[in-house]
Amino acid sequence: MDNYIDLKSLISLILSKWWLILLAALIGGGAAFGYSKLFMPLKYRSELAMYVQSYTSFNENPDHNYNNINNSKQLINTYKKVLKDKAVLNDIGDHLIESFSPEVISKCFTVSNGKISPDSIDPCISLDSPPDTSVLSMTTITKDPEVSAAICNYMALVAPDYIERAVGVGEINAIDTARVSYNPVSPNVKKNAALGAFAAAFLAVVLIILVDFFDNTVKETEWLNEKYKKAIIGEIQQFDLEKKRAKNDKHVKLTDKDVPFSVVESYKSIRTNVNFALSPFEKKVFTISSTSPAEGKSTTSANIAIALAQGGSKVLLIDGDLRKSVQHKIFGVRNRKGLSTAIGKMADLDECIAKDVMENLDIMPAGPIPPNPSELLASDNMTSILEKLSERYSVVIIDTPPVNVVTDSMELAKNVSGTIMVVRYGDTTTDDIDEAMKKIEFSNMNMLGFILNGVKVKHKGKYYSKYKYKYYKYDKGYGYGYEGQPDDDDDEEGDSQVNKGSRKKNTNKGKNKKNKSKKKKGGK
Repeated sequence: MDNYIDLKSLISLILSKWWLILLAALIGGGAAFGYSKLFMPLKYRSELAMYVQSYTSFNENPDHNYNNINNSKQLINTYKKVLKDKAVLNDIGDHLIESFSPEVISKCFTVSNGKISPDSIDPCISLDSPPDTSVLSMTTITKDPEVSAAICNYMALVAPDYIERAVGVGEINAIDTARVSYNPVSPNVKKNAALGAFAAAFLAVVLIILVDFFDNTVKETEWLNEKYKKAIIGEIQQFDLEKKRAKNDKHVKLTDKDVPFSVVESYKSIRTNVNFALSPFEKKVFTISSTSPAEGKSTTSANIAIALAQGGSKVLLIDGDLRKSVQHKIFGVRNRKGLSTAIGKMADLDECIAKDVMENLDIMPAGPIPPNPSELLASDNMTSILEKLSERYSVVIIDTPPVNVVTDSMELAKNVSGTIMVVRYGDTTTDDIDEAMKKIEFSNMNMLGFILNGVKVKHKGKYYSKYKYKYYKYDKGYGYGYEGQPDDDDDEEGDSQVNKGSRKKNTNKGKNKKNKSKKKKGGK
């Protein structure tokens, strides 16, 4: 696929994955909240203000006092360096060792040889000066509230002596004593949770963009058409039914109850395109295959056969997958005789065909699994069988194995008008298609086009709902044999059953009109 993402596509991609981003945010926020609450230690803060002056007192000269304040400001930066010196920190550590138990000290600092390491005290102390003042603010944060207050008070105790010895200019005095606060300032659980949620959401967005950027699966029919210059036969939206899932049956037919309206319309469109694709050919015989297993080619084959039969064509669906047949399971027919026995002349051709499975639709199952599927499909008997069947039926569809797995599909190239390739949205890769196209070209198989299966569409059915009720204004009782699905009499007969109740109502309306007209004539 093209390795670029425009802004509109990027926003659309992110919005389509909003639930994943929200989930990541919830997990990230919850993890940060839990970690902050359970594992991060509580920390307590204490504060103390010390006043710096370059002279011991003020006098009556204003200019002298102004210079005194300016000199005090200049000394503050020097005092900060002095008070964070290791000698000062060692002195404070000695006071703490004398004042607190080893358990409390070891909880807050690193202790070595009975002394507190200055490097473990340094990060606990913060010195700052508010602008345009000569006040030095000291803040300490440790895991014990009393230790935090003690560090401030010990600093105020030893600071004047160290300032005098180191600088020799000015004085520093504590305005007050530090008070013990038992309200923890860390961790900030709410803040951490919010940061965790944001970080997880941001990471999810980045991963979504990266995965999409390097994703080489097929998601656009326009891209298929532009790259391979082949027709797009149709798109089929992703769907399955609850009852089918309960029975572990993944094959859904158009005749099943509650099949979405959008899917029915998709197959009608495919039926029209198939007829157009086959129009240049005298024999309407074609294969349906895929690049790899599990792309939906058998279900698609069955439903195309049903759609063509509903359109009035006499259709034969042949299960040409002699290795892993499923059509007999989809339509509920016996598989004792089928294509393999017909090619091997072990049964009469008519005995190998299940007649009138649906109106206008016959099924030839695969039959018993032979030891040489490829050879049978490439045999002269297979050619003879297809010639006979093409004379009996308007359309012959052959469900064949995946192209990239075995060569069975390619063996039929000389006997068919072409092949339709089913690719699955978000699953079939460009490498898969490239490999399949090389094999198709090498075997001189005519490529009729692609069907993109399992398309995931946001706001599923919204377009078709408008199409059904707004533009064509179908009555609710006029459907495909299941609630809410409209019939399409202009398209073909037999797509579905018309609601009997609505027919009775329409008949009664007709009778009422006749009765009214008779009364009017009698009155005249």
